[in-house]
Amino acid sequence: MKELLENADESMESAEDDVKKRRYNSAVSSFFRAIANLSDYLIRREIKIFPKNHNERFQLLEKYFPKIYEKTKELFSLYRESYNLRLAKEDALKIGEYANELRNIAENKK
Repeated sequence: MKELLENADESMESAEDDVKKRRYNSAVSSFFRAIANLSDYLIRREIKIFPKNHNERFQLLEKYFPKIYEKTKELFSLYRESYNLRLAKEDALKIGEYANELRNIAENKK
């Protein structure tokens, strides 16, 4: 469990460094990885299941954490755009803001 939070923190640090260096696609990818780690942490902590992939994660979020599901689903589309498109600083900051919000939620649920 602790590893999920450590991985999320590492991804967020990497993303913040990428933003400073104007590597926005990389930042979006790292911020979303942090969101996935934090989602997995909450799922594991609350319902004792460890999601195996994005589909399972989304199904569990939808059922047990509907507010987190809605926001994560929206940001997943942005994350997928980073595969093929050039993203802007605003995109990275948007996904980073939610990663920080989710980190605070995870921290308060300890």
